[in-house]
Amino acid sequence: MTGNPSVQKNSPFDRLGERWQSLRACGPVHYDERQGAWQVVDYSSVAGILADPATYSSDFSSIAPTQEDFEVFRQGNFVGMDPPEHRKLRTLVSQAFTPRMVKGLEPRIETVCGRLLDDVADCDRFDLVDALAYPLPIIVIAELLGIPAADHKLFQEWAATLFSGDELGESPSMADLERALNAIAPTVREMNGYVLHHIRRCRARPGDDLTSKLVAAEVDGVRLEDQEIVGFVALLLVAGHITTTALLGNAVVTFDQHPGTLRSLRADTGRLPEAIEEVLRWLPPFAELGRRTTRPVVIGDQQIPEGTMVVAHLGAANRDPARFDAPDVFDPARNPNPHLTFGHGIHFCFGAPLARLEARIALRMLLERFSSLDVPDYDEVTFQNPAVIVGVRHLPVEVAGR
Repeated sequence: MTGNPSVQKNSPFDRLGERWQSLRACGPVHYDERQGAWQVVDYSSVAGILADPATYSSDFSSIAPTQEDFEVFRQGNFVGMDPPEHRKLRTLVSQAFTPRMVKGLEPRIETVCGRLLDDVADCDRFDLVDALAYPLPIIVIAELLGIPAADHKLFQEWAATLFSGDELGESPSMADLERALNAIAPTVREMNGYVLHHIRRCRARPGDDLTSKLVAAEVDGVRLEDQEIVGFVALLLVAGHITTTALLGNAVVTFDQHPGTLRSLRADTGRLPEAIEEVLRWLPPFAELGRRTTRPVVIGDQQIPEGTMVVAHLGAANRDPARFDAPDVFDPARNPNPHLTFGHGIHFCFGAPLARLEARIALRMLLERFSSLDVPDYDEVTFQNPAVIVGVRHLPVEVAGR
């Protein structure tokens, strides 16, 4: 399905697209006084920033919270690291978290998805996030890590707190960010303590789970420290989980807003991978990535000093007319689709294959289970704070069985 379909329903996502359009209208590189950062919104410059970690650092430890709780999390969170530390951790984690392991999860994802959909089989209306988009990825990742089933709910609660964004506006200042970090510190402490205990349990009694494999991973005689594993496990459990949750909700909202899309995909579910990529381009869950300059640079025609915050804006870059034909048209058959949603360069999203697999299976099974799937009232949909994550918290849908 190509072209410019008639959108019959409105949502805050429409205003988000308009905001990204207005950012591009301000110029490819411009200064945001409130954020105290340079906004970079054109595709070429954003891709260049993400591909050059030597010039654009991901390490914000010098200005990060000094509480011990955040420091433990930071040690294994290679998303916020530069080479060579990033290379060391990613190489070690890659030994355990392999493409073969992800592919092997397909039957289990189908089983979990089927069970969750069975729970709403007799309903003609349910919350898609509560019923499927939220529990599916957390169950899959927690099982992968060897987390007991009784504790899966804990991680749902922690993720909900960490990504609520209740203390932030849509354009948060540094003071806003500091308040938000202070608010989530107790949750980070609780999560770190639980994960550290789980790692030590796996070290004492190794199993076939990913945590035990992380404990055993070794490169040139170097192994991961417990605190480093805490950071990666927390990253995978929380960030990896919430990305899939957002992707599933965003897909259903976007398909619903573009009449004929669901019908077309139901007739040929083999087209789902391309449609999912277009949803990722259209609504990147994490629309902005911060970087810090390590030397004076010129981006576009702007001179930017060393030590300056720049924001690589994926949402705006993904709709850059210099890179995409008809960028403000949702085209579920778009191919090629070189969006930047999962990043670019050394920080390309580690969990991207898992998120894509979960989304493909879940959406296929939704289309197979229900002959119709509709968002009846957008006034009842609860949206996330886009400054934190682009997604929905609650998504009531109406369905009809086969």
